[in-house]
Amino acid sequence: MSGRLIGMARRGERRAPMELITTGEITASAGLVGDFKGAKHPTRQITILANEDWQSALTDLPGEAASLPWTVRRANLLIEGLRLPRAKGAVLHLTEVALEVTGQTWPCKRMDEAYHGLRKALSPDWRGGVTCRVLAGGPIALGDPITLISSPPETVRRLP
Repeated sequence: MSGRLIGMARRGERRAPMELITTGEITASAGLVGDFKGAKHPTRQITILANEDWQSALTDLPGEAASLPWTVRRANLLIEGLRLPRAKGAVLHLTEVALEVTGQTWPCKRMDEAYHGLRKALSPDWRGGVTCRVLAGGPIALGDPITLISSPPETVRRLP
């Protein structure tokens, strides 16, 4: 199974607006070069959002939610055509870049600051995307293929 990279964004500091880019470099020391979180959080160096999950979350919201840009989610990479794994330890390849899924990206209160109810809409079924650590870096560009290389069984979180 493979999909493709359709969006890329970074922010230079906390709470800064997302900067859309068309090419980038991913490294094991910095994550997406130019994004402040990659070097600071080794298990959250890269965040990936699937467009299909984003669109699904938006349909659960009232009003003008359909026009919200994906960058509101504050993820680094937006992909389409590949269902993101729902398990820690899965490995994704984006050209020569290898990324290990370290967990679900849990939506924070910033989502509701952007649009009321967005946090709740992104919470089920890993709709907020995945966090990753970099196993191997390299250059990336919009349109690059992304492939799921391996994945342990999916994690289903049951609340009491």
